[in-house]
Amino acid sequence: MTTGFSSGSCRFADYFVICGLDTESGLEPDELSGENFEQSPLRRTFKSKVLAHFPDNVEWNPFDQDAVGMLCMPKGLSFRTQVDSREPQFHSFIITREDGSRTYGFALTFFEEVTSKQICSAMQTLYHMHNAEQYDILHTPTSPPGPELQRHPHSQPRPVLHASPAISRLQRFNSYDISRDTLYVSKCICLITPMAFPQACRKVLQQLHQAVTSPQPPPLPLESYIYNILYEVPMPPSGRSLKFSGVYGPIVCQRPSTSELPLFDFAISEMFNLLGVENVLQLFTCALLEMQILLYSQHYQRLMTVAESITALMFPYQWQHVYVPILPASLLHFLDAPVPYLMGLHSNGQDDRTKLELPQEANLCFVDIDNHFIELPEELPQFPNKLEFIQEISEVLMSFGVSPEGNIHSSDSQAKYRFRSVDMVSDKRNGNLASPLNSYLLRENETIARLQALVKRTGVSLEKLEVREDASSNKDARFQCDEEELKMHQVNIQVREVFANRFTQMFADYEVFVIQPSQDKESWFTNRDQMQNFDKASFLSDQPEPYLPFLSRFLETQMFASFIDSKILCHDDEEKEHTLRVFDSRVDKIRMLNVRTPTLRTSMYQKCTNIEEAEKAIEMRVAKIDHTALHPHLLDMKIGQGRYEQGFFPRLQSDVLSTGPTSNKWTKRSAPAQWRRRDRQKQHAEHLYLDNDQREKYIQEARNLGTTIRQPKLSNLSPSVIAQTNWKFVEGLLKECRNKTKRMLVEKMGREAVELGHGEVSITGVEENTLIASLCDLLERIWSHGLQVKQGKSALWSHLLHYQESKEKKNATPGSLGPPVSCFSSLQGFIHDTERRKSDGGGLAMAPLKVSLIQDMRHIQNISEIKTDVGKARAWVRLSMEKKLLSRHLKQLLSDHELTKKLYKRYAFLRCDDEKEQFLYHLLSFNAVDYFCFTNVFTTIMIPYHVVVVSSKKLGGSMFTANPWVCVSGELAETGVLQVPRNTLEITFECQNLGKLTTVQMGHDNSGLYAKWLVESVMVRNEITGHTYKFPCGRWLGKGVDDGSLERILVGELMTPSTENDERMCRTPPMQQSPGMMRRFVTISPNSKPKLNTGQIQEGVGEAINGIVKHFHKPEKERGSLTLLLCGEYGLVWALEQVFQHGFKSPRLFKNVFIWDFLEKSQVYFESAEQREVTPDENWQTRVRHFCRFMRAINNTSRNIGKDGKFQMLVCLGARDHLLHHWIALLADCPITTQMYEDTALIKDRSLVNSLIRVLQTLQEFNITLEASLVKGVGI
Repeated sequence: MTTGFSSGSCRFADYFVICGLDTESGLEPDELSGENFEQSPLRRTFKSKVLAHFPDNVEWNPFDQDAVGMLCMPKGLSFRTQVDSREPQFHSFIITREDGSRTYGFALTFFEEVTSKQICSAMQTLYHMHNAEQYDILHTPTSPPGPELQRHPHSQPRPVLHASPAISRLQRFNSYDISRDTLYVSKCICLITPMAFPQACRKVLQQLHQAVTSPQPPPLPLESYIYNILYEVPMPPSGRSLKFSGVYGPIVCQRPSTSELPLFDFAISEMFNLLGVENVLQLFTCALLEMQILLYSQHYQRLMTVAESITALMFPYQWQHVYVPILPASLLHFLDAPVPYLMGLHSNGQDDRTKLELPQEANLCFVDIDNHFIELPEELPQFPNKLEFIQEISEVLMSFGVSPEGNIHSSDSQAKYRFRSVDMVSDKRNGNLASPLNSYLLRENETIARLQALVKRTGVSLEKLEVREDASSNKDARFQCDEEELKMHQVNIQVREVFANRFTQMFADYEVFVIQPSQDKESWFTNRDQMQNFDKASFLSDQPEPYLPFLSRFLETQMFASFIDSKILCHDDEEKEHTLRVFDSRVDKIRMLNVRTPTLRTSMYQKCTNIEEAEKAIEMRVAKIDHTALHPHLLDMKIGQGRYEQGFFPRLQSDVLSTGPTSNKWTKRSAPAQWRRRDRQKQHAEHLYLDNDQREKYIQEARNLGTTIRQPKLSNLSPSVIAQTNWKFVEGLLKECRNKTKRMLVEKMGREAVELGHGEVSITGVEENTLIASLCDLLERIWSHGLQVKQGKSALWSHLLHYQESKEKKNATPGSLGPPVSCFSSLQGFIHDTERRKSDGGGLAMAPLKVSLIQDMRHIQNISEIKTDVGKARAWVRLSMEKKLLSRHLKQLLSDHELTKKLYKRYAFLRCDDEKEQFLYHLLSFNAVDYFCFTNVFTTIMIPYHVVVVSSKKLGGSMFTANPWVCVSGELAETGVLQVPRNTLEITFECQNLGKLTTVQMGHDNSGLYAKWLVESVMVRNEITGHTYKFPCGRWLGKGVDDGSLERILVGELMTPSTENDERMCRTPPMQQSPGMMRRFVTISPNSKPKLNTGQIQEGVGEAINGIVKHFHKPEKERGSLTLLLCGEYGLVWALEQVFQHGFKSPRLFKNVFIWDFLEKSQVYFESAEQREVTPDENWQTRVRHFCRFMRAINNTSRNIGKDGKFQMLVCLGARDHLLHHWIALLADCPITTQMYEDTALIKDRSLVNSLIRVLQTLQEFNITLEASLVKGVGI
């Protein structure tokens, strides 16, 4: 992508560079390239130098000697003899400056004969030394010859050295004899350009090279062509094409207009050929979610093609982090960077993936390009509509004869080849230039070799070549560029349009959700970190369910934030960045075509429709060339200059090349245009109170937010530079930690925060999962920064294991308590020792769980479903967050300074004390909110629960003779009936995760002499997370007391842990209101409860219904417990109880009358009325039938749930089947009501009853599903 290219330049190329062997300084081994000395000298790498560059300097793009030198020949110099293949190789590279702007480089590397005697004899000497060493190794009798290879894991595979025949073979392959062999060394010519035109540059360089190697000298001296490309060929203007002359033929390049997708000139089809559509899409997803991406190949051009293609397909988003498609060997320590990156690593074709020591892999996407293979991070979400998307891309590729699976042949041949006999492998050590075919097989026939290299380079199989030959013979004369190139442009634009269309569809209405800042830009910018710029929750609530896992993570990325920032900063079209303008115009188009309401999202897959017009634009430009540059011409050179010797790239004449022509029509012409543009922008920017430079600065800053380091400086690194880089990383990690914790808290605290002006209202389950997953990634990055030795894929888990091991060793020393008991039994013992009943109040029925980091690790290790280290680390983080112990555990882990010193280098984040303290302090703030991120994610694991029944000792509890039972239900499952021992009233049992607990059913079998039992409450604790739930009861269970119930359904809620130590912070109120002592309405005496007046009762009903309506308006992942809203304190059952309780006549002082008695009497009346056929109308009859059917079913149930329990069941079933409002109407007109209620009763007030009916009707639109425990035993 051509983001931020330097505006000063309007020349096609800024520099022409030559790199290679500096004969003055001789052979310097390149230690940084990491090649060891066990290799034969021909296979080692030596330092290359920039031999010349023209012009000396260009003000808009200062020449960066270090970077250019490193990237032209990333592996340094390589040597060959006449027996090796010496095909020229082309590769491109990119130099990203500190500010994120980019320059492109295009390099052609070829081999030249070494003429310097000193160099040849130096090589000969190196060989003598090398062979002597080999000979020594060979004849050391101490070790058997086999394990030779294992002892040198990094050396190249050598022929197995047994006896003399092997020695002769060794000398034949690994030798250089000055008298017999010709020595060749690599040299590189390179163009540095402000924009990427790889196809054109490749042609320029290949033609220059051809001019040097061909027997006939070129028409003009080389200087003329180089001068022409540097000073006389302009950049093609937007939307135009340009033709200029190479040494042997015309070269065409074209540039898209401002309304098209940005310039991209690499062959996208090559990436699909190498990886296949499926892999490309996975890699694309990783890039969008800003994972760390490492590309691996032995071809520099492949690294560059894949990196550039993936970032180009992200349109309209831009990769915001470290981007080094070719990582020079000397910068390998950069893989340690604890930030998202996209880097390309050169493989030498011999080491396999397992040899690669990567500092962190928890969040790494590893792409082995040559072997068609990709390793993904865990928990990668699916890209929306993935299958239809793959289908659409595949159709485009197949129409051009590119296989969607990728061209596996190229990699197969390599894989097979790898396992051939060892002596053949030893010959294929091609450092810089690798060809999969063994040079020594093809030495006789160079044409085959060349063909093979061509096939390899274009990524086509031979069969396809023939088909194409036919096609190109009847070449379409209209087009000025060759067919291959046109075809490349067509594939590119079609694939890119398909990708761009996905984003246009997914984000068609993104503008609606952009939060425009209320204050002026200045203050918006200073508080940018704290501000929300996009209403994520509302946007996600509009999306189809399957999109959410991907989208919720994508909205958290830096690239999305930067995109929205630039949207906020640019008010009208004139100022918009190119990408934003193009994207917005497409979105507008889609919205005109789809007249559907913008907020209604569908997951209907909509294919790309504008491919044809995009293709036409390119074809038009190629058919009719808009500009032709000046032809190369003779320069004013001295006689004798410009001569050259065949096969050698000449030393160019710097005097002619160092300065351009004095007057140049197009440099002059474009300057005023630029000023004009500047002025126009200035006027537009005035109403923003920012001048243009300021705005530029802000956009740049916005890009840099959260990413402290954009680019490694490509220079030879001193320890101080490395230390400074690491310091930047430490600061960056701390800042990221601060922002993440803040964001998570703001999200979680929800409404309170919104009132304070922070961002969004609610947090969805998906969103919360996303934030926690990104916190886990951040912890992994912090823990892998500055690791001494990497062990396992998760740095955090490996540190925890070391800690566990050292603690267990200490505990296992004699005199300690012996080996740790299995987690479960030790827990039980612990509970029984410490938790004898504290008081009959039962408030402290359970002591809190002991805090133990090791114990929490054991819980995770016991979960068989979690197989990987990364998974275990994440589970441990989730568990610690749920227990509000994350900060405390990590503090304890890091307090073992010896261990930290052993595992980490001095500069590591975990050894910077101040930063570490601040980091732990940020994590401490999570204790202010409740997370269920462990319970809600690991839904299938086994969890031990501990239950205690707290019975009241006051009223003869100790004489109780019956056998009690409980049944615990949660959001995920229920336990079934569990018998509770009568003497202890507590049990511990293990079962599958119940989720958040909702109800406990409890009762007894009514056996023995005294089967009456007054229960205060039931306590249930999850023994892994420590969450304790209290289910208040406060009623009798027994025949003849209270409402005669032998079992009750209790609704509970999570208790707030008492602050047992000062490290726990204060908390917000718990999530649900606690249903205090359950309904004891007309029990002991009618005046025990304060009576509510009709207004209060109406309000109560309104609140209860309101709660249920709100419940259904939340996204499914966020809804709390419906049971609590129906049966909890102030729930619907309570509210209707108040309605029927109002004005209820109580006949005698000591006889309890229950609402159920009234309902039964009404039922008897209705049934007799039906038999007498006194029926007002059809409607009335159906309502009566329903009512009586439900009453009978509840009365006939085998459960002993008592009269209040039956009323609760009736209300729940009525709500489920939307019948409550009918029944209220029936009962209000029933004669029984007149007998049993006073005249002032609410149920007798016509207008009040009508408003009650209206309120209850609002429940009709909701599909209420009841928890099984509420309706057990009723078959309706």
